[in-house]
Amino acid sequence: MIFKSLTSRVLLIASLLFSTMAMYGQGVAKGDDKAGKTLFQNNCASCHNKNMKSDLTGPALGGVEERWAAYPRTDLYKWVRNSQSMINSHPRGKELWAKWQPTVMNSFNGLSDQDIENILAYIQCMYDGSCDPAAAAAAAGGVAGGTTKPKSNTTLFILLAGILGVFAVVLARILSNLKYMLAVKEGQAAQRQSLKQILLSKSVIAFALFAAVVLGGYTTVNQAISLGRQQGYQPDQPIKFSHTTHAGVHKIDCNYCHDSARRSKHSSIPAGNTCMNCHRAIKVGSKYGTAELTKIFASVGYDPKADKYIENYENLSEDDIKSTFTAWIEDNAIQAGKSPDAAVKEGGLQWDAIKEALTDAKTGDKKIQGPIEWVRIHNLPDHVYFNHAQHVSVGKVVCQTCHGKVEEMDVLQQHAPLSMGWCINCHRQTEVKFADNGYYNSYYEKFHKELQEGKRKKVTVEDIGGLECQKCHY
Repeated sequence: MIFKSLTSRVLLIASLLFSTMAMYGQGVAKGDDKAGKTLFQNNCASCHNKNMKSDLTGPALGGVEERWAAYPRTDLYKWVRNSQSMINSHPRGKELWAKWQPTVMNSFNGLSDQDIENILAYIQCMYDGSCDPAAAAAAAGGVAGGTTKPKSNTTLFILLAGILGVFAVVLARILSNLKYMLAVKEGQAAQRQSLKQILLSKSVIAFALFAAVVLGGYTTVNQAISLGRQQGYQPDQPIKFSHTTHAGVHKIDCNYCHDSARRSKHSSIPAGNTCMNCHRAIKVGSKYGTAELTKIFASVGYDPKADKYIENYENLSEDDIKSTFTAWIEDNAIQAGKSPDAAVKEGGLQWDAIKEALTDAKTGDKKIQGPIEWVRIHNLPDHVYFNHAQHVSVGKVVCQTCHGKVEEMDVLQQHAPLSMGWCINCHRQTEVKFADNGYYNSYYEKFHKELQEGKRKKVTVEDIGGLECQKCHY
């Protein structure tokens, strides 16, 4: 065992050595981590964690050179430039795709071999801590998941405002004394102004109004920029719906429940009837039993015990509805081995939870016979136009690109910042697929010609107008 371990390490080191020698023999210089930092931030940081140790939309990049050491260095270059061309033919490509599908890595055909080496150098120094400590801390800091929290400048602004306020009072005092001394020198009757008179003078009041306008403007703009940007927001929902169970374990396609995402501007919340397509057969949950699924049955008026929808459900009293569903809960509790008394208690507790989940928390209106009011998580400002169908059906953008690995989220949260800069970076990096697209053949003949002549390596969303203001702010 020891011999095998030593042999594998020797082979690994030899592979790294030979690949490095071959790389430098081809005229590629040793990577520059400082240049790589900028390249990483502009190309990789939107999907890969900056600490190089934790997964994000893409895998943690720390140790990437060792994981590719068994293959020629050029294979790693090819992977960075166009990973999708290797997922069916390259052993390492197959392995990565099997783990991370359907998340598609962006293509970076514009990066040279030297650019990639610079990025790799930055990844390695961040991973092993050899980068500049201050720069490393700034790049890798933040919450789990790779988001870096910007430092707040509120304290600094308050301090500067206080200093300016004191300076303004001192200056006003000096001006008052100078006026007094000038009046005395000219033989005029004069009186020194008190501090109260100075503070109530026109100049001080004008300065205070100016400061209030500046502060108000800053606060308004700052709040407007932050509108809807609640990255990491993870509210509790009226029903404990687990994306891990549905999208992860059972591999249910996102577009099955969120059907309108592929044909509409909005990705609407699925109605209770969509849930019933499966849960008319699956009536007891694997984790919560009857507790959560009965909430769905109550909202749509379905009697799971009789296996039919309840007639005239909207006109039934709360007591009638309660008796229907508590009977169902109690029967399942007894089948699970509980005593009749314990089953009755279980029915009462679950019914209270059903009423709480299907009651409007703000108004107190009971909506047992009606749609489930899910808590909205993603919310763009009204002046922003975003079309799901354009991205899902035309652009073939996978849901995880914007929403993260929802198949691993028991409680859904906002993954991306949804900021203007985040969207623009995606449009700058995302390559447009021209193949078999008649529209692009007709309207972008110039790009086709440049691609054929080798003058252009790729066409991005930016090239076809993806950064025009009117595209998102019509």
